[in-house]
Amino acid sequence: MKPCDVNCNCTIFHEDTLNQVQTNLYKDQEFIDLVSLFKIFSDMTRIKILESIKDHELCVCDLAYLLGVSKSAISHQMKYLKSYHLVSGTKKGKMVYYRLNDQNAKEIINHGYNIMRGITI
Repeated sequence: MKPCDVNCNCTIFHEDTLNQVQTNLYKDQEFIDLVSLFKIFSDMTRIKILESIKDHELCVCDLAYLLGVSKSAISHQMKYLKSYHLVSGTKKGKMVYYRLNDQNAKEIINHGYNIMRGITI
């Protein structure tokens, strides 16, 4: 046991454990990047887009109709999703068909649903 003396004058009981945790913590920039990624998942339209294209390729028009928003709104959200390589598109004629590019995104959404429902894996 020793006093903290850094922030709160508390007593440190588990110095070895704290040292291990501190060694394994991500760097601040990695936390910033992770927060930015999670912001992608904080928008309902983006979540709906990801959910809609997890098993099917859809064009902007189809997504706009399905989600009840403008094509411009879908295109705007696609910019963010593409910046994190979560979606990719295939051009067929004049149309671009989007699909989920990263199955980890599907898992993040599924885990989110499980957390909401109290389902533990």
